[in-house]
Amino acid sequence: MKALKISLVLISSLLIFSFCSSKEKKELAVMAYYVPSKNYPLESIPFEKLTHIIFSFTEVIDNEMKFKNELSSQKLKDLVAYKKKHPHLKVMIACGGWGGCAGFSDMANNPKLRQKFVKSTIDFIKEYDLDGTDMDWEYPGMRGAGNTFRKEDTQNFTALMKELREGLDATGKDMTLTFASAGWERYYDHIETLEVMKYADYMNIMTYDLAGGGSLFTGHHTNLGAFTLNDLKGTPAYEAISNSKQKRNPKSAESIVEYCKNLGVKPEQIVIGGAFYGRGWKGVAPENNGLYQKNKGVWVGWAKYANIRDKYENKGGFVRYWDTIAKAPYLYNAKDSIFISYDDPESVKLKTKYVKKNDLGGIMFWQLTNDTQQKNSLLDAIHQEVVKN
Repeated sequence: MKALKISLVLISSLLIFSFCSSKEKKELAVMAYYVPSKNYPLESIPFEKLTHIIFSFTEVIDNEMKFKNELSSQKLKDLVAYKKKHPHLKVMIACGGWGGCAGFSDMANNPKLRQKFVKSTIDFIKEYDLDGTDMDWEYPGMRGAGNTFRKEDTQNFTALMKELREGLDATGKDMTLTFASAGWERYYDHIETLEVMKYADYMNIMTYDLAGGGSLFTGHHTNLGAFTLNDLKGTPAYEAISNSKQKRNPKSAESIVEYCKNLGVKPEQIVIGGAFYGRGWKGVAPENNGLYQKNKGVWVGWAKYANIRDKYENKGGFVRYWDTIAKAPYLYNAKDSIFISYDDPESVKLKTKYVKKNDLGGIMFWQLTNDTQQKNSLLDAIHQEVVKN
């Protein structure tokens, strides 16, 4: 009888341990950066397929978190109202963004101004009933879009994240703190990665814009698959990299994740990005269907995925191709010599599958209103993979 009691106690303990362990395992994060659009009304958002929605952007104005456009205030309030119907959803605010980072370096370099910013951020979060914030400083210690930068940014970014964490924790609520990081290695030379990760819940790696108008050759801007220089043999891209001072392998989501893990970042804190838009080049040679060809300087910019799907994908002379190594699609129009790199349902499913297989924190994307509002959207593809056993 005594042995039976001991067995029952042991079984109960194991059940409790198992229950606690399952509760501690974080839900896979699906984070949507969101810029309001009249063409994508709030009621169209499939909130049930998201864990976080990150309203973009505020900026550092007068050393405080503020909207540059006051019309954004009501739009954020309208978004937050949907939390009543979707209590699982976390609504966050992003500060900065490409072209919106001018105030970060000066603010973070002065302890008093940094505290002023932190206080304004906590006040902002309380005012709008938010669940956290995302720091999108592009980039500490590096040139971005007209931003001030200095070598002290490295330590100052750590201090800013530490003080934000303390401020969020002091609210007594479960607040999420994230930051947007670059998808290339040099960025991490300018931040104290492991120190910052003591305070951040997630690092949102921008695994997009990996190729653009300044690239020497056409290429994938948001590819999952890692590949080596040897995979480019016979192309102008191989020649361009071989003749450069830094013979680094081409960029990819897989390679930057491995790099961050080797730095010591916990996999569950890593979130990779999907691009709900494409980037294009014109005047591209037809060899290899335009892929890895010389950039002749005619940059046609970007297009949201909804337009790519409706107007270009296997339409009007554009043909969709699939790169099995990069695990990414691309379009080429031989008549107009236009090359487009983008994400599609197949590639974002593979990204989500990769996140699950490698026990990463989740997937995010820039940005929601670039998606289609119909079945087989990019978000649908992500969700289908998230819920798959």
